[in-house]
Amino acid sequence: MKHKKIKNIIGTLMMISTSLALLTGCMKKLDLSPETQLSDGSFWKNISDLKQGCNYLYTFLNGIGINKYDDPTGNPSPLQDNYSDKTFGYSYGSIGIGDGSRIAKPNSVEWTNFYALIRAANNVLEKSKNVTGDINEINKYQGEAHFFRALGYFELVKRFGDVPYYNHTLTVGEDLYASRTPRQEVVDSIYADLDFAANYCPQPDAQAAADYGRITRTAALGYKSRVALFEGTWDKFRNLPTSQRNLQAAIDASGRVMSEGRHALYTSQGEKSYFYLFQYDGGPAGNPIQMGYGPTKNYTYATNKESMLVRLYGQNTNNIIAFHPFGRAFPGDGNMQPTKAMVEAYLYKDGLPPGFSPYDSLANQTSSLTEFRNRDPRFEMSVFNNTMDYITVQGGIRPYVAGRTYVSRKYFSICDYMNSKQFVNFIILRYAEVLLNNAEAKFELNDQISDGDLNQTINLLRNRATNNDINKLPLLTNSFVQANGLDMRAEIRRERTVELAFEGFAYWDILRWKTAEIVSPKEVLGRKYFVNEDLTASTPPPLSADGYVLLEAASFRSFKPQRDYLWPLPTRELALNSNLQQNPGW
Repeated sequence: MKHKKIKNIIGTLMMISTSLALLTGCMKKLDLSPETQLSDGSFWKNISDLKQGCNYLYTFLNGIGINKYDDPTGNPSPLQDNYSDKTFGYSYGSIGIGDGSRIAKPNSVEWTNFYALIRAANNVLEKSKNVTGDINEINKYQGEAHFFRALGYFELVKRFGDVPYYNHTLTVGEDLYASRTPRQEVVDSIYADLDFAANYCPQPDAQAAADYGRITRTAALGYKSRVALFEGTWDKFRNLPTSQRNLQAAIDASGRVMSEGRHALYTSQGEKSYFYLFQYDGGPAGNPIQMGYGPTKNYTYATNKESMLVRLYGQNTNNIIAFHPFGRAFPGDGNMQPTKAMVEAYLYKDGLPPGFSPYDSLANQTSSLTEFRNRDPRFEMSVFNNTMDYITVQGGIRPYVAGRTYVSRKYFSICDYMNSKQFVNFIILRYAEVLLNNAEAKFELNDQISDGDLNQTINLLRNRATNNDINKLPLLTNSFVQANGLDMRAEIRRERTVELAFEGFAYWDILRWKTAEIVSPKEVLGRKYFVNEDLTASTPPPLSADGYVLLEAASFRSFKPQRDYLWPLPTRELALNSNLQQNPGW
C-alpha cells in the first residue's frame, strides 16, 4: 500500500524528466521548440539542452486570460481580484472565496501545479551539472531555475502557510512522507534562490533583445521585494517576531532595483502613459489603437523600462506566441467588474478621499459621469465612462454607455474584441510595484516614512498619473496627511490599490494586512443605477437602499478569520501523508 502511495505522489510531481513535450504554445521569443522524444540519456548535454529545460519553466508563468495555469494559479492575475471586495464576477468569480462557501477538496490545482514547477526547477538544477559549455551561460540558466523554484514556493506559502520543502527531485525509493516545513524556513530558502538568480541572471540592458521575457537580475530582486513585503506585513499584523527582518529584506531588495537605475516609469505618451502601459505600443498619445484600427507591436525593454517581467503573447495573428481573450471574456462580459469599494479608493483632485473632499459629489450624482469629475486621472484611465468609445455587438465602434456595471479599461483592446484573440503582454512585475513595495516596507518598519522617501516612490507615481500637474493631484507629504486628518498607512495602501487596480493584488493585500475579515463580509455594490443609461431594456437589477447595483448581498458574504486567511490543503494529500496536518478550521 505504501508503494502505491509513493507511486501516486511521484506521478503528480514528475512532469519533466521523461519528456518536454508538455511545452504549451510556440513561444518564438523564448525559443521554446517542443521535443517529442527526450530522455535523460540523450538530453542535458549542452547549453541548448539546458535552455530548453528552462523554457518549460516559463509555461508556468501566469497569464491574463484562460489557459491551463491561469486563475486561480500563478502570479497575480486580474481575476484574483474577484476574491476581494474590489472586483466581482458571476462567472470565473470568487470560487467560493469571497462568499465563504469554499470547502476542502480532494485535489488542488494550485498545490499540484506549483509542486510540479518546483520539481521541474529542481530537475533543471540537478541535470545542469552534466552540461558542458560556457560557465556564465550555465549559471544564468541555473539562475532562472532558482527563480522559478522561489516562485513556486512563494505561491504555495501565501496560500497554505507551512508546506513541505524539497530542494531536490524525489525518487520512488525516497521517503515522501515529509511534514510541513515552518513558513519562515521556506521563505528564507526563497530569498536564497532569488539572490542566486539576481547574481547570475543578466541586467535587463545587457540581455539580448531576443531573450526579452526571460528572467533578469532586476526581476529577481523585484520579486524578492514582493515576497518580503508580503511576509513582513503578514508577520507584523499577527505580532510575529520575523516581521522586522522581512520588512528590511523588502527595503533592501527594492532599494537595489531603484539605485541600480535600470528601470523607470513609462511616460512616453504623456498624460495618457498610464493607460497605454496596458495597451499595444502604438506610438504617440491619441493613436488610433483605442479606435479599433489594430495593433502595431508590443513593448520591449528599449521602449518600456517599467515592465520587469512579462508573459509574452506576440503582436498579432501573423506574429503569434499565444493569445488571450481577456478583454472580451472578463471586463467585456462582466466577469470582472470593478466595485463601488474600488471606485471610492480614487482621490479627488485636491488629494482628499470621499467624505473628506469638498469635490465629493457621490451623494448627489445626476448621471454616471458625476463621480468621474475632479478625480485622480487614473480613475478614467482604468474604468470606462460615457465620454469614451466602446464596441458594438457587431464589431463597430459606439459611444460607451454606463449601463449596470463598471467596466475595467486595463488590457481592454477594442481592436481585438470581436475575435477574442488579444496579444497584449501581461505584466507580471513592473517598476511601479517595486516603488510601492519600498514605500510600504519603510513605513511599516518604523510606522513612519520621510517626505524624501515619498518623493522617490509614491510621488513619482502621482507625477506620472498627472503628467507632473499637481493641480490634478497633489503630492503626498506628512504635513498634508496631518493637516487633513488622514492616516499615512491608509494613504500608502490607497496608492497601491489605485496604481495596481485590476492587476491581481487586491485579495492578497487584504490577507497580509489582516483586513479581509472586515471588508469581505460586506455587501458588494456596483455603480449608481440610472435607468436611462441601461440599454438592456429589462427590469432593473437588484439595488441597495441608496440606489447602487447590488452585486452580492451581505447575507451571501462570509469570512472566518480563524480559518480563511489560509487555504485548505487538498484532502487527498492528507490521506497519502499522515505527517501532514490540515490548516485550522478546515
